[in-house]
Amino acid sequence: MAITGDDVTLDEIIPISYDFSVFICHYKGADTQVRVTFFKEELELKLPFGSHTRLFLSEVNRAWSGKALCYDKSYYNIKLKSEVRDDLIRNSQPILSNKSQMLGMPQFGLRDNLIKCELLKNEDAYTYIENYSFFLGTYNVNGQNPKESLSPWLASTTTPPDFYLVAFQELDLSKEAFLFNDTPKEPEWMLAVYKGLHPDAKYAFVKLVRLVGIMLLFYVKVEHAAHISEVEVESVGTGVMGRLGNKGAVAIRFQFHNSDICVVNSHLAAHTEEFERRNQDFKDICRRMQFSQDDLTLPPLTIMKHNVVLWLGDLNYRISDLEVDHVKDLIAKKDFETLYNHDQLKRQMDEEVVFVGFTEGEIDFQPTYKYDTGSDQWDTRLENTITHFYHTHHQKRFSTTSFCAPVGLLPFQFQDMKFMQHQAKTVTVYNDGQVPCQFEFIPKLDEPSYCKPWLTANPAKGFLAQGASVDIDLEVFVNRTTAPELNSGQQQLEDILVLHLDRGKDYFIFVTGNYLPSCFGSSLSTLCLLKEPIQDMPLETIRELSMKSTSQGSNPETDKPQEIPKEIWMMVDHLYRNAKKQEELFQQPGLRSEFEEIRDCLDTGSLDSLPGSNHSVSEALLLFLDALPEPVIPFSFYPQCLECCSDSSQCRQIISMLPQCHKNVFNYLTAFLQELLKFSAHNRLDVNILAPIFAGLLLRSPTKQDSTEKRKVKEFFQHFLVQTPSDRDIHYKSPE
Repeated sequence: MAITGDDVTLDEIIPISYDFSVFICHYKGADTQVRVTFFKEELELKLPFGSHTRLFLSEVNRAWSGKALCYDKSYYNIKLKSEVRDDLIRNSQPILSNKSQMLGMPQFGLRDNLIKCELLKNEDAYTYIENYSFFLGTYNVNGQNPKESLSPWLASTTTPPDFYLVAFQELDLSKEAFLFNDTPKEPEWMLAVYKGLHPDAKYAFVKLVRLVGIMLLFYVKVEHAAHISEVEVESVGTGVMGRLGNKGAVAIRFQFHNSDICVVNSHLAAHTEEFERRNQDFKDICRRMQFSQDDLTLPPLTIMKHNVVLWLGDLNYRISDLEVDHVKDLIAKKDFETLYNHDQLKRQMDEEVVFVGFTEGEIDFQPTYKYDTGSDQWDTRLENTITHFYHTHHQKRFSTTSFCAPVGLLPFQFQDMKFMQHQAKTVTVYNDGQVPCQFEFIPKLDEPSYCKPWLTANPAKGFLAQGASVDIDLEVFVNRTTAPELNSGQQQLEDILVLHLDRGKDYFIFVTGNYLPSCFGSSLSTLCLLKEPIQDMPLETIRELSMKSTSQGSNPETDKPQEIPKEIWMMVDHLYRNAKKQEELFQQPGLRSEFEEIRDCLDTGSLDSLPGSNHSVSEALLLFLDALPEPVIPFSFYPQCLECCSDSSQCRQIISMLPQCHKNVFNYLTAFLQELLKFSAHNRLDVNILAPIFAGLLLRSPTKQDSTEKRKVKEFFQHFLVQTPSDRDIHYKSPE
């Protein structure tokens, strides 16, 4: 596929004039076969499936039909350097899908708005319901290759299903797959699925989406292909730092006839005691999984804003509070009801903590986890629980609610905002006029967006029938991008939103708040100058120290910095004393609630020791490094590091030239990691695990890295995980 401008070449320009014509010849899979003619010249083209192709064809058609300036538009024949896949499903002509899509269409006049309202009122009169069958299958393959036919599984139904959604987890457990999201096992399992589909029907391949080892394949009966459109994919990593893809979810959303459908394949946190982490993963996936719409001015679609939501995967909820022998006895008796009553997922759903509104299929099969690899024998290791593997062929249906719009004007105050802590307030907007209207938050003069980057309004635009109302959520979230300027006092939590009514007046919404400064998102040089916890310091003092840290005007006597920030020392010291033998360190995520406690402890100095599990402390350390506005190895050194990545002595020479506090932190962290590697027999850590995790945090690129740069960064950092006599020892004294 074409990734950058270097992947395509401009071959020819054809003007869209009266001598121009374009015909959609036929569809092969999802690729639209198009014939373009100009005088005697003729081109056969394949346009890949997607919203960009639809938009392009509609623009060509608009120009050709004379509704636009014909000679101002051109058609570009682009030759791709790589082959375009021809096994995808075709796109149908755009159709008005449902209420939410109708209400989201932009810029209608008054007459159009009235027509839309009448259509919505009489929707039941011109719609009808049909049933279709979905095969939803999920398989944790544990990094294995396909060894036998999947037909007994995929073709197990008497009647061929209309849709196949086949989910995999742990497709590839190699370090390369984890680091570079690349695996040869993807085509192997894809071929195995294709060969295993029901033999009594023909299927078209629609889409594939994969995040490391989490993969979802979508096939549909050929006769339904014409009615599939709006196919989009997204992924969310919920591993360490909420981003790494060893855990998380992938999803495919599409429109079938007039229904919006979203299918999610997730692999949630493991281990019996981590059900709270699984709950958190589910909520993070629901919040962060967002699909862009054809109209880019419309807000993204979340999972729950679809007519039908199908969720499958390795959810990892366990059977708890039962001894393993008792579980096996209940399985032998086929007493699945008793087992189900001890299922963590059922308990969490009953308490309405997760999957609220979802319906799980009847459990009439024994637990599928855990067997000895390649056998039908239960796990012969000593285990005190057996996991219930979530699996269902049933649909989970959600109703969608129409958007709506504007009323009064209020100031909104967000109190005591903290780093990575979400707050939201709701404004209810009511249309008490006599006609429907549209609303939209619009940018202020000379500003690129309607709001500051720490603020969002959802929905940001929509349609409002007369007498209707809508709740607009104003959400504030300070992350690693926005925290540095708030910590240093360069920015404040202040913004004005302009709510514009089509053919009406504008309303102004004032959003203000106070942000509690944090060590997360503060610079190393500033933190080394802080003698007290950051929230015990006056804001003006923090601002002054931030300015001193970036200038040469500090007094070496009165402004003598600490060797390393005390916050780094506290986290590393905690792990050094408590986690040297901890398995899955820096790989298993912690709990969000524990991170918040650790953050507050570091920012306020309220406790002498850090709260939370080892995994939560290790993730906090990674988040701290990730949030540094200037990484441990400053951006200016990045090109040199890549150039000499294969030469150990030159790499060490570069480190010796770092600013003093940056050099101290680098040496301190590498000494700590070397200590961890001494206990690899217990913690199972090795250089290939630690190097990529820390390399990408300590040596960050000022721009997006490609795979070659990632490998060079890893190679650079690996030199420092091999201890030499000159390496700094970890036993720094505690900062004063």
